[in-house]
Amino acid sequence: MFDKVLIANRGEIALRVQRACRELGIKTVVVHSEADREAKYVKLADESVCIGPAPSAQSYLNIPAIISAAEVTDAQAIHPGYGFLSENADFAERVESSGFVFIGPKAETIRLMGDKVSAKDAMKAAGVPCVPGSDGALPEDPKEIVKIGRAVGYPVIIKAAGGGGGRGMRVVHTEAALVSAVQMTRQEAQTAFGNPTVYMEKFLENPRHVEIQVLADQHGNAVYLGERDCSMQRRHQKVIEEAPAPGIPPRLIAKVGERCAEACRKIGYRGAGTFEFLYENGEFYFIEMNTRVQVEHPVTELITGIDIVQEQIRVAAGEKLRVKQRDIVLKGHAIECRINAEDPFTFVPSPGVIEGWHPPGGPGIRVDSHVYAGYRVPSHYDSMIGKVIAYGETREQAIRRMRIALSEMAVTGIKTNIALHQELMQDARFVEGGTSIHYLEEKLAAKGEIKKKD
Repeated sequence: MFDKVLIANRGEIALRVQRACRELGIKTVVVHSEADREAKYVKLADESVCIGPAPSAQSYLNIPAIISAAEVTDAQAIHPGYGFLSENADFAERVESSGFVFIGPKAETIRLMGDKVSAKDAMKAAGVPCVPGSDGALPEDPKEIVKIGRAVGYPVIIKAAGGGGGRGMRVVHTEAALVSAVQMTRQEAQTAFGNPTVYMEKFLENPRHVEIQVLADQHGNAVYLGERDCSMQRRHQKVIEEAPAPGIPPRLIAKVGERCAEACRKIGYRGAGTFEFLYENGEFYFIEMNTRVQVEHPVTELITGIDIVQEQIRVAAGEKLRVKQRDIVLKGHAIECRINAEDPFTFVPSPGVIEGWHPPGGPGIRVDSHVYAGYRVPSHYDSMIGKVIAYGETREQAIRRMRIALSEMAVTGIKTNIALHQELMQDARFVEGGTSIHYLEEKLAAKGEIKKKD
């Protein structure tokens, strides 16, 4: 096991990784920007190193500075958390070539799964179900593009091979708009990701977003830890996640889960990862793999009893997985609400000083957050300030507990989206379960139209 791990991230995930390390008896080094100098996890770390000014490009994305911090503190491994450099193959390669262990997959695996075209090809080869679409990257010839569109059937969606975070996508409903849509998406992809490659998929009308959590070691062992439903989204960004996914037969989950685990074995995957699917009419369609720990990992931890972050660290240290598939039993239900520093309905960010902070508690409630009264929410980073997770023996109990937790939670000095979560926990369609990825945006749009009429 490692003696010292450097945490190359910030916010709640930095604190989460730090806690996992401390439980394993590992010392931690936290790197931070000037804006995060007073953060709680910085104070709690065994060592901390300031790696640059507030802007991410000069700090959390500054690879030479992070490597230098690992060198001067004699860290043995680097945990990238999520976001920032967590899925950057060049960073993983640099970490390993500098003599440190990257707590995550190998660089070549990150590259393979980071390119949506190569990832889809790998999944097809492993027997993982994929969305019907182009066989790889779209050609340059407009006539060939039109042929592919006719074969797939409208509507279709054009996606950037190197895209992510909801960017580099365009839905096309008619053949007349196809070629120009492909050209515009290519230009956007080149600008945003430095890669103009795009591909085509059938656009599913009302799918759910369901993902499979996996763990794999360096010894050929891989397991899946059930599924999560992340369909409550706005602009492709998740708002609420839950596990297990309501209304999906366990036999279907087992079938796709086994294929995901087998895919991990075939590509030599190492660490924690997530296979993301669209689910519609009883069928799963692979869309991408996240080669890192997910924001929503706590809901899976609560229903399996497995500490995913600790397992990441153990696997990176060369240990074998401590569980086999037959050992994994899902129990109860968990729901996570992402708490953001933003207006609950206009979604305008609300940085500033948190004057009052009263997190909820009680049976089945977990709060993952790095903030406190007096903490200044910086304007330079993602607006998420924490997560509230409710666990119950049933989904109904988890929802009731979340309602109570949200009613107890008090944050003053800035705006948060707590009011939105309170509304969604009372929403009849959410309570019923099984909403599509479009539900929240349609609900918000309808609410906006009502306000306009008033």
